[in-house]
Amino acid sequence: MQVTETLNEGLKRKLSVTIPAADLNTRLDAKLEELKGQANIKGFRPGKVPTAHLKKVYGRSAMSEVMTDAINATVSDTLDERKERAAAQPKVDLPQDQTVINDVLDGKADLAFEVEYEVLPPVSLMDIKGVKLEKPVVEVTEEEVDAEVKRVFNQNRGYTDKGDDAVVEDGDRLGLSFVGKIDGVEFEGGKSDHAHLTVGSGEFIPGFEEQLVGMKKGETRTITVTFPADYQNKDLAGKEATFDVTILHADGPNQGDLDDDFAKRLGLEDVAALRKAVRDQMEAALVSMGRQHMKRQVLDALDDGHKFDVPAQLVDAEFNTIWQRVEHEIQSHGRSFADEGTTEEEAREQYKRIAERRVRLGLVVAEIGNVNEVQVSDEEHQQALITEVRRFPGQEQQVYDYYRKNPQALASLRAPIFENKVVDHIIDLGEITEKKISRDELAKLIEAGEEDVPEEHHH
Repeated sequence: MQVTETLNEGLKRKLSVTIPAADLNTRLDAKLEELKGQANIKGFRPGKVPTAHLKKVYGRSAMSEVMTDAINATVSDTLDERKERAAAQPKVDLPQDQTVINDVLDGKADLAFEVEYEVLPPVSLMDIKGVKLEKPVVEVTEEEVDAEVKRVFNQNRGYTDKGDDAVVEDGDRLGLSFVGKIDGVEFEGGKSDHAHLTVGSGEFIPGFEEQLVGMKKGETRTITVTFPADYQNKDLAGKEATFDVTILHADGPNQGDLDDDFAKRLGLEDVAALRKAVRDQMEAALVSMGRQHMKRQVLDALDDGHKFDVPAQLVDAEFNTIWQRVEHEIQSHGRSFADEGTTEEEAREQYKRIAERRVRLGLVVAEIGNVNEVQVSDEEHQQALITEVRRFPGQEQQVYDYYRKNPQALASLRAPIFENKVVDHIIDLGEITEKKISRDELAKLIEAGEEDVPEEHHH
């Protein structure tokens, strides 16, 4: 076997490889020997077919298999010898001339071909000990627990339709339709044929719900509100809007008290147990949000601490995945890049950078995991599969079978667990400063962190 390097530029490699005809013929003889025991040819007893006859019958098709095996083995051995890891499946260019190929298949000529691939770059790791991290600490206040308990109470005490003479009161649950306008022009997302709203819940923008009190079923009224200055949709923030609102139906809350009997109906001992359950749930959600914010800081620190070229093939594959989702989002919402305040060119540039960041972080996370012997146990892998299957009620069996038959898909469930364990390892070694912030501030931090990355995930 002869290997000559014809290109070595950055991460790109190109090799010229020759496998001598003698090697191929030796492999072919071994293959035919294997076939001898299985061949079922008229006029010969099983296992007694002469090799020369087998060669005549199966020669070319067997040689074509031998060729494929020889190419794969040669490429794999060559990379091992060169101590290189290919970023993706190497591309093999075989001779185009059919006469040459026929000579190889007939065992008369050497097999010469080209191999192109990109290597995974060596990753020299930054010191991950003592990474500076800010841990958000959010106190759940009694007022917040009160509000949440009240919401649970309102949601579960039941409502009764107030009929055709209904007049809207605070606490009523409404069905309503509305059309929102700014300067007399309808705006994106400001319209609904049948929305639901509990008056006084604060689900809609400030000033909206209060103006519905006193309206009758079937009545249409124009109300004026101002979007908050920090509203998540920047196009609407701080602007005054009018809404033409029609009340479709009004349901009044059933009478009853937030007492131990109510708590028992929810399967809890008393009001104190209900408050504790609500507080625990709120605190668990905040812990999870806090961890998400810290994970973001860890990934940003790893991004800052590692600058190296990454294989273009991997970046292109990652970019294509993101771009398909971006195009789908834009088409399904009838939006354009201009609506998002950008151009297709700028968006492509931005997502190309994100793809590159993801690939680089993927390689860094993998290397940190390997160096620190981070393992994903079979139980954790199994648990991830169960969680995934449960996301599809009624289709559990199909989803389970899909993963069982697709080892690659099953392996992909391991990646996020591995990544989270690496992140936890870095957080454990980190230099952590606690910072007291409000629940809203934490939600905003997480939202800001998500803006430039549609969904962090690595391979």
